[in-house]
Amino acid sequence: MKLRRSLAAAAATAAVLTLAPSALAAAPAKQPKPAADSLRALGAQQKLGIGTAVDDAHLGSDQPYTDIVANQFSVVTAENGMKWESVEPTRGTYDWAAADRLVAFAEQHGQQVRGHTLLWHNQLPSWLTSGVADGSISKDQLREILHQHVTDEVSRYRGKIWQWDVANEVFANSWDPNPLPNGLNGDDFWIKNLGEGVLADVFRWAHQADPKALLFYNDYNIAGQDGSNAKFQAVHDFFAKLVAEGVPVNGIGEQGHLDTQYGFDGKLFQADLQAYGDLGLKVAVTEADVRTFVNNATEQVPTSQLAAFAQPYEFSQMLTACQLVDQCISFTAWGVYDGDSWIPGTFPGTGYGLLYDVNMQPKPAYYALQQDLQLAAGKHKH
Repeated sequence: MKLRRSLAAAAATAAVLTLAPSALAAAPAKQPKPAADSLRALGAQQKLGIGTAVDDAHLGSDQPYTDIVANQFSVVTAENGMKWESVEPTRGTYDWAAADRLVAFAEQHGQQVRGHTLLWHNQLPSWLTSGVADGSISKDQLREILHQHVTDEVSRYRGKIWQWDVANEVFANSWDPNPLPNGLNGDDFWIKNLGEGVLADVFRWAHQADPKALLFYNDYNIAGQDGSNAKFQAVHDFFAKLVAEGVPVNGIGEQGHLDTQYGFDGKLFQADLQAYGDLGLKVAVTEADVRTFVNNATEQVPTSQLAAFAQPYEFSQMLTACQLVDQCISFTAWGVYDGDSWIPGTFPGTGYGLLYDVNMQPKPAYYALQQDLQLAAGKHKH
């Protein structure tokens, strides 16, 4: 059947920001139109952004990689280039080069950008964490430093970022030892040092810096993957309260990191996305991958034939759930190809998590998503 979507088309890209000299260029040459059966073209027929996380080390210098990013995806996320340790490695000294390159690339190729991420306990610059640890940065100073960071980064790309992951992974998982009564992680760096009110603050600061950007909370296991659905409920209830209080939260990002060894309920995933949507929020699948056990980190051949079938199936379930929720505006894979994936280094013994294999060839998961998009656009021929 043809899926019906009520989303309005995303606004056209706003005027160019002044970028660092390395990112500036003459008016970009007109790019070839992506193929009609590309993921981005098929997604556009449903007003659904199809995205990927981009590694700055490959963009531009690796032509096959660059071509895939340009031709297959309408949304790009900096995998690391916009995180705090990347943009301010030394206190007061900014390095915007990687982030600028991605924003310029997106502009050249008619893509939208997801900014990732403003408040997160991980990948913080060492000067910040050590300063808090040794007392040279007080709580009041930390709050002001965070305010400045959010303001500086969001202001730099004002009008250029479609969605910002304003806050990332601050809710407790079932295995975390110190959950707060409302589900926040009591051991989170920001919650521990500045209190739970910091979440409303960063959304307000980001909105002040760019009133038109869509502001998201982003996390994993918040659409039923934890079995009990407890993390979903905590996030849902917390942000329902913020929305009721007028905090400028626009959306919830469900990361979508799956593993074939665990169960996955696509219907529950869809229901939870819809529940966020029913709060008046937009939703997005922001970091999708489906890992499985593999022979080694180099070749990443699944060790189970059943897992090789499960990987594209679970990808398809996530995309289909997004398609069936009108408020779901984008679906992003967390990386372009298996050879550049975070998975083998983080979960030893696993891999094969993305849409392209280690040789940058499309996998069954790619074709599964392509078919899902064709069906929804009414383009599938029997």
